[in-house]
Amino acid sequence: MIDLLIYHLHIVGVLYAFTMRWQREGLKGGFLAVATCGLVFTILWAVTGPIARILMPQAAQPGDLFTSDTLSLVLLMIPEVIFFRVFFLRAPSVPERDAAV
Repeated sequence: MIDLLIYHLHIVGVLYAFTMRWQREGLKGGFLAVATCGLVFTILWAVTGPIARILMPQAAQPGDLFTSDTLSLVLLMIPEVIFFRVFFLRAPSVPERDAAV
């Protein structure tokens, strides 16, 4: 269940990134933001998955709420939040504002 919540947060984040880039740079910028978010998600999940399995080597029992996959998604969110704040939440710099107008 926690996994589903984290996936939904990712979907909301990607939709926000698409919308913000689409309004500033057009449709091409929006799709580029979605592709960038997908690439970051895939690469970081490939890195955090083995780390989570080292920290939680035992197999999950049916009904467990916090498994190694959940831990890998939680570990994934830490660098993703930093990435998202740097690339999508900061205000555009002065040259970007002039180019958009």
